Amino acid sequence: MFSTNPFAAVIDVVPAGLVQSFVVLMAFAVAIGTVLDVYHKGSGRYFAQRRARAKAAARRPMNAMRKATAVVKGLAEASVSGEFCKWNRRLSHLLMMYGFILYVIATVMLVFALPEAAAPGPWVALWDLGALMILAGGAWFFFFLRVNVAYDGDSRFHVGRADLFVLLLMGSALLGLLWHGVQALSASAGLNLTLFGIYLFFTALLFLSVPWSKFSHMFYKPAVAVQRKLEEASGASDLPDPTPRRRTRS
Repeated sequence: MFSTNPFAAVIDVVPAGLVQSFVVLMAFAVAIGTVLDVYHKGSGRYFAQRRARAKAAARRPMNAMRKATAVVKGLAEASVSGEFCKWNRRLSHLLMMYGFILYVIATVMLVFALPEAAAPGPWVALWDLGALMILAGGAWFFFFLRVNVAYDGDSRFHVGRADLFVLLLMGSALLGLLWHGVQALSASAGLNLTLFGIYLFFTALLFLSVPWSKFSHMFYKPAVAVQRKLEEASGASDLPDPTPRRRTRS
């Protein structure tokens, strides 16, 4: 299972160009959906106003080196989900985030670079690993770590609009693994194509639902982290300084 390209099995029936076009269309759907989400929520206006306030409140000059350092610190914080204080929430989000990154990169490689390769190196294993990481982090978060479940006493199976992204992401990963597993069992071509179609359907829902789900938060969080680090570096932040200060003797 971990050594056979799942997409190579359907290219005999579905043209490779059609599968590649689907991936390109999903990328455009994410870009357009994010722009619509930014416009609807006024996020661009919010960030512009925040930058203006930070510039007016700055107490230290910001040269290129200081700005670059702040940007690197902000991206580093976002890369480890530093906004979460509790290790379990951080770990579940990291599993989903890096699982999704592996899943997307491996998909692009299998569809564009190695569409007809029967044994395309480590990319299939990374595709499966990414999907498993998504399922592990997503199930952990959905059933145990959601605020309404962990603190408000709601049922683990209560579903709200805020859960749309996690559920569709898990659905795409689960169906991808199921489709790949059925291929490994040498199932009929009809069952293989049926599962492939269902997998594409859930994947399309994931990317087309960007304006209504929390998909775009993966772009907002790095932007917020970078802006916060810039404010801290310029002295414009209204948050308490986490750095301990030495006591001065009287």
